[in-house]
Amino acid sequence: MSAAPNPNRTSGLRGDLAGMAEALKQFAQSEFPQAGAAQPRVAVLVPCFNEEAAVATVIADFRKTLPTAEIFVYDNNSSDRTAAVAREAGAEVRSERRQGKGHVVRRMFADIDADIYVLVDGDATYDTASAPRMIDMLLSDHLDMVVGFRVDQAEAAYRPGHRTGNWMLTGFLSSMFGQAFKDILSGYRVFSRRFVKSFPVLSDGFEIETELSVHALELALPIAEIETPYYARPEGSFSKLNTWRDGFRILGTILKLYRSEKPLRFFTAIGIFLMLVSIGLVSPVIVTYLEQGIVPRLPTAVLSMGLMILAVLSVSSGLVLDTVTRGRREIKLLAYLSQPAMKKG
Repeated sequence: MSAAPNPNRTSGLRGDLAGMAEALKQFAQSEFPQAGAAQPRVAVLVPCFNEEAAVATVIADFRKTLPTAEIFVYDNNSSDRTAAVAREAGAEVRSERRQGKGHVVRRMFADIDADIYVLVDGDATYDTASAPRMIDMLLSDHLDMVVGFRVDQAEAAYRPGHRTGNWMLTGFLSSMFGQAFKDILSGYRVFSRRFVKSFPVLSDGFEIETELSVHALELALPIAEIETPYYARPEGSFSKLNTWRDGFRILGTILKLYRSEKPLRFFTAIGIFLMLVSIGLVSPVIVTYLEQGIVPRLPTAVLSMGLMILAVLSVSSGLVLDTVTRGRREIKLLAYLSQPAMKKG
């Protein structure tokens, strides 16, 4: 017959093993603190169009400030050596054939898998040394987007027309969506994975910055701005922006986003305008009818009735579309919540 196991001996053995495991854990934490938590994967995304003169500087500077980050340069049909220079500088180079920054950002967000995304233009005007501060703010404050608020370091860095346009568009956006951004057109931003993988890019060109801001405001995502130096372009690099053309495109984007995100207000405003015009046209007709018992201007009465019908239809459309928008917003929020929250390592 085999002897029965001694329960005291078994219990003591378990206690010894548990003590050894705890001692090994403490030793590992003290000797290898960097292995205690996985470091977040950082991806630097650089959309480029004819930036041969500046892209190598951008890549080299980010190599110094974020040595563990992966740098991706997306060439957007450049006619110079942008792709070759970026590849020689050590970046992973990919291409997007559809012209426009919005198309490039859509491709970037879909292709690249990371925990933190740094979006920056390839013109060497943004301060790469600010990136660690922006990332630290994103992690420590549990944010989803940190915007680099540009503080120009030279008169040539920020043209007066661009400065005025940015100020006007920022104020217009704030009045519509209820929260002030100081620089909605900044191309220097840091995002969480949650933001990137739940953001449906719809714009094609430089309106993408406005769309990013509106997306964050509509979902009430935690965001912040941080001041960053803004420099003039290096010699041989030229801006592709047109103050008036791109300004009107951005203004049109804000109006489209306002119509799609706040349809009740948008169509109610149209309905009120049509209603006032209708009342203004029909008032003399009513006065004449009350005084003389006749309707001498029948076409005006018909026009007024048609405008009033359109006003009612406009308000009704706003009510229906507001319900649709709420459903779309819930879907966006569910897509956002489906991504795990970022934790500081």
